[in-house]
Amino acid sequence: MNITVIGAGYVGLVTGTCFAELGNHVTCIDVNQKKIMNLKKGILPIYEPGLEPMVISNMAEGRLHFATSLQEQDNDPHVMFIAVGTPSDADGSADMQFVLNAAKDIGAYIKNYCVIVDKSTVPVGVAEQVEKIIQSELDKRGLITRFDVVSNPEFLREGAAIDDFMRPDRIIIGNASKQSKAIMLELYTPIMRTTEKIYFMNVKDAEMTKYVANAMLATKISFMNEMAVLCDRMGVDIENVRLGIGSDARIGNAFIYPGCGYGGSCFPKDVKALMRMAEHNGIDPVMLRAVESRNFSQKRVLPNKITQIFGEDLSGITIGVWGLSFKPGTDDMREASSIVLLEELLKRNARVQAYDPVAMPVAKEMLPNEWFSEGRLHLAEHQYEALHQADALVLVTEWKPFCYPDLTAMKKIMRRRIILDGRNQYDPKQVRDAEFEYYGIGR
Repeated sequence: MNITVIGAGYVGLVTGTCFAELGNHVTCIDVNQKKIMNLKKGILPIYEPGLEPMVISNMAEGRLHFATSLQEQDNDPHVMFIAVGTPSDADGSADMQFVLNAAKDIGAYIKNYCVIVDKSTVPVGVAEQVEKIIQSELDKRGLITRFDVVSNPEFLREGAAIDDFMRPDRIIIGNASKQSKAIMLELYTPIMRTTEKIYFMNVKDAEMTKYVANAMLATKISFMNEMAVLCDRMGVDIENVRLGIGSDARIGNAFIYPGCGYGGSCFPKDVKALMRMAEHNGIDPVMLRAVESRNFSQKRVLPNKITQIFGEDLSGITIGVWGLSFKPGTDDMREASSIVLLEELLKRNARVQAYDPVAMPVAKEMLPNEWFSEGRLHLAEHQYEALHQADALVLVTEWKPFCYPDLTAMKKIMRRRIILDGRNQYDPKQVRDAEFEYYGIGR
């Protein structure tokens, strides 16, 4: 098929590249000229394992193209994906301006029947708005042509997006007609030959499914984080509790690992948007508010532990931080727990030495310049450089290189032997046997 993907960000770039890998002809459109110029050179705007070589190979094969407008593409598309950002508005609701602008561009462009697919995470009812805008633009042109608007939410995990796309647990499609259903089936059959895992439903049902899925996962995380705080107070090891409840098939092991809070571009944004949808419809989102509140508090657990050890004034204290991205496998620092940690430490006059295998360039762009210029924050070139004369190590992101630290080497380079484990990665007994103080989450 000829496929157009509007938006060459995380979702759009992964989606377009993977469809090209399957033999389709794909054009990714983005208004950011610098981004498109770089993509044509094989320079990606994001880090995602395995994506760069796939982009380069599909460009070389002539299946993947990049452009700044719909008019630049060579082929008449059969399917057009809207994969633009839907950031949180000032009140927490999802900002739809980019989606609706894309719809307007589509209506001004299409000539023949095609399927318009909402891949962006959009509130319930947006597909109807998209349909009205496209039809309005067609009417202005005096053009009579059919089209269908389909909801096909993405469920890509940063750090595992290619595998999630190529081997999905399920595919959700909110479709409007037999023709669009047939086209979407043809599109996805190469990666989902067992069609009972392709779920066709009402468009609004599909839109809602994405929000509820993310909110449910965020709820599991916040619940376990709250239990970890309770375990800390009561002298209980949350890891044993986790193993005990995870063995129950009704609960399962996924998303019950306590830590220092969730972040990223999805969970925080989607929980807020679902809260606004509930309030707009006269429902008090009691549980969603509690999920968000616990996550806010959880991001302050590590700073609080540090002040309990060293006191409120951290002048003269050096903290080594391992991990800046919100999770391993990505350079995404949006809503990352590391940002809250840095803010809390620096405002108490600590000096911070941080290291991340991938997210350092993002940190330099994203974090306030004065943190660097005043010498309060140093980005180390190596994970152990971040521990030079440090009074404590704080693990924020559980990257693989951090899993088995060289405790012997750390004894020699650290000023004090203190480890705060924000992801419960380390064995407390092993760390304490090596003569370190250990502080976990609920341990």
